[in-house]
Amino acid sequence: MKQNKRYFIVFAVVVVLAFFLAQYRLPYYIYQPGSADDLNPVVQVQDGFNSDGEMHLVTVSGGPATPIRYVIAKILPYHEIYDIEDILPEGVSQNEYHHAQLQVMESSQEAAQVVAYQAAGKDITINYDGVYVMSVGQDMPAEGKLQIGDRIIEVNGKEIKKSEELIDLIAPLKVGDSVEVTFERKDKRMTKTVSLQKHPEEERAIMGIGLVTDRSVKVDPPVNFKSGEIGGPSAGLMFSLEIYDQLTESDITKGYQVAGTGEISYEGKVGRIGGIDKKVVASDEEGIEIFFAPNEGGKEGSNYEVAKKTAEDIGTDMKIVPVDTFEEALQYLKDLDPKTEE
Repeated sequence: MKQNKRYFIVFAVVVVLAFFLAQYRLPYYIYQPGSADDLNPVVQVQDGFNSDGEMHLVTVSGGPATPIRYVIAKILPYHEIYDIEDILPEGVSQNEYHHAQLQVMESSQEAAQVVAYQAAGKDITINYDGVYVMSVGQDMPAEGKLQIGDRIIEVNGKEIKKSEELIDLIAPLKVGDSVEVTFERKDKRMTKTVSLQKHPEEERAIMGIGLVTDRSVKVDPPVNFKSGEIGGPSAGLMFSLEIYDQLTESDITKGYQVAGTGEISYEGKVGRIGGIDKKVVASDEEGIEIFFAPNEGGKEGSNYEVAKKTAEDIGTDMKIVPVDTFEEALQYLKDLDPKTEE
């Protein structure tokens, strides 16, 4: 009887320890290589054309650290550990952060539609529905006043419908000036006074927030997205290429497995993203042959440089292609010779 009781105690301790190691959340956040998934099920243009090759959406996997995940991240390459406050600002929950990232994903999809439909010469109409706070810089004037997810309505009494309007309004102001920002937070209308300070790298005054414009885009033929719970802006370039490929009869994949990353602007510019080394690793594991990386005008330490070095380090044959615009990526694919069977 005593022996059975001992076994029960040992078993209970093991169960509690296993639960602790697998479920207890440490004050850290871990990023690691995600996946490179075919975009055909994700982006569907009505009556769109098919291709011999495939475009891929590449992701980085991230989540709160448990003791087991923390140890694994310390051992495996291309796993990064961050303090949780560096990822989730104070007062912002995991759900609020995720919601903001989904909002950014929607904006990315809309920008991709604009770029692709205009390039393909198809019908498109754009309506502007507001500006949301995407990020608040640490030790910036807006910290403690604005939060991720706030919908900015007015600045200095002027209605704001898109981020460019807010940027243009602040552009002539000087360091030390203040602005009255009216916004909605959880259905409550609020106004805060935010001073301006110097941009850390440029000669201009800023509040220290990242913005995303909520636009509604109507296109013909219609396109449907099924991106699920994937958030963030980094799929923009690949969304635009996939949409264009389905809109046009010419197969721009040429039979290749194509992936890449980069935020896309409404003007077709490709912007820097985070975690590109992990995306190169994920793409290589999926057999990707061509990978587009933001070139950032060729500056030192660009996404392209990091992607190229990562490709060399892991010994992949995948071609890393630098791009600054959608047009550059599109032209690269158009200039490719069709893939031949070996």
